Amino acid sequence: MFEIKVPELAESITEGTIAKWLKNIGDYVEKGEYLVELETDKVNIEMISDFSGTLTEQKFTEGDTVRVGETIAILSENEAITRAETQSKFQIEEPAIESQQKINAAILPNKEQENTESPRPIASPAARRLAREKGIKLEDIQSTDPLGRIRRQDVSSFVPKQKPISIQTSEKDSQSETKLFEEAKPIIYERMSRRRQTIAKRLVEVQQTAAMLTTFNEIDMTAIMNIRKRRKDQFFEEHNVRLGFMSFFTKAVVASLKKYPYLNAEIQGDQLLVKKFYDIGIAVAAEEGLVVPVVREADKKSFAEIEGEIIGLADKAKTNKLGLKDLQGGTFTITNGGVFGSLLSTPIINGPQVGILGMHKIQLRPVAIDKEKMENRPMMYVALSYDHRIVDGKEAVSFLSMVKELLEDPEKLLING
Repeated sequence: MFEIKVPELAESITEGTIAKWLKNIGDYVEKGEYLVELETDKVNIEMISDFSGTLTEQKFTEGDTVRVGETIAILSENEAITRAETQSKFQIEEPAIESQQKINAAILPNKEQENTESPRPIASPAARRLAREKGIKLEDIQSTDPLGRIRRQDVSSFVPKQKPISIQTSEKDSQSETKLFEEAKPIIYERMSRRRQTIAKRLVEVQQTAAMLTTFNEIDMTAIMNIRKRRKDQFFEEHNVRLGFMSFFTKAVVASLKKYPYLNAEIQGDQLLVKKFYDIGIAVAAEEGLVVPVVREADKKSFAEIEGEIIGLADKAKTNKLGLKDLQGGTFTITNGGVFGSLLSTPIINGPQVGILGMHKIQLRPVAIDKEKMENRPMMYVALSYDHRIVDGKEAVSFLSMVKELLEDPEKLLING
């Protein structure tokens, strides 16, 4: 018999959630095969088995929280064990209750037999706990498990039958009637993923601990769009990657951070930690929530290297293949709500960082060229949210103005390195 335990995940991660069992009870598992998918605060991790054997026990169900070092499954060395055998094992999960019921049926009078309770439903601890929280009777829930056990997802997806509402006249009864009516409306309960819970917690923490302000500006994208139009084919032929906007913005941000270093810092106790390296986080919308993979040493990378790395990180985010090392240690973040059509927003700082640049939709707007001339130009609103505990308003405005200046005259990006 082999115990499968949760391995060390990362220095700051002590627990995870069972996202999906990749093997069922009764399946034979080869050493090195994927056994279960764990969802952590930052990424999903597929655990492999260190042993070969038949999976005879899953100590936790999908949705349960497990800690590092905890045993989550049992493998047997006996390859001949069958699913029928394991099924019979789980069908006697609560033998004491069933035995007592048989004894009661044999010795109690008929009248008392009628009052004995029906067999207690077999359910996982997580399912029982969730049912208690929601006030749902396990007897009312239909199991989708082949072994007949009620699992957490069965409770989550359960919709109570509509309760009849009687007409009442008193104010107290009227309030009760309203509550019953609201409970009868169709509602779907969805479990928040661990990542979504972490995102929610950290965003609230940032707003509670940081003195966050946002300053705005707008950028005339004409020069960058002209460069991309002229150079895109040659750029792709030489580097096998398309020339996008993110490399321009990343370069402009790095140059501006070098001039205004407090936007590349963080608070540690009563000290400022000013970073002299430039690991730029690029916010990516993944299926399970926002993630911020990091482009390392962006100041030392070319336009093509930055574009290639961003594309690679975005692909890994969409396929849930990001590793912890891809997400840790960013010094400043760029987020682009414009890809979803956002015209203007106030991005929230990605703590413990103290600055985040928000890009937005490019839109043609009339712009005054001089006192007499107007032109329609491709304009983008940009927003810089910053922690006022470290960064003063003058520094923040100057930083954003420098970003604007560099992007409206991209040749300066080459000069600034």
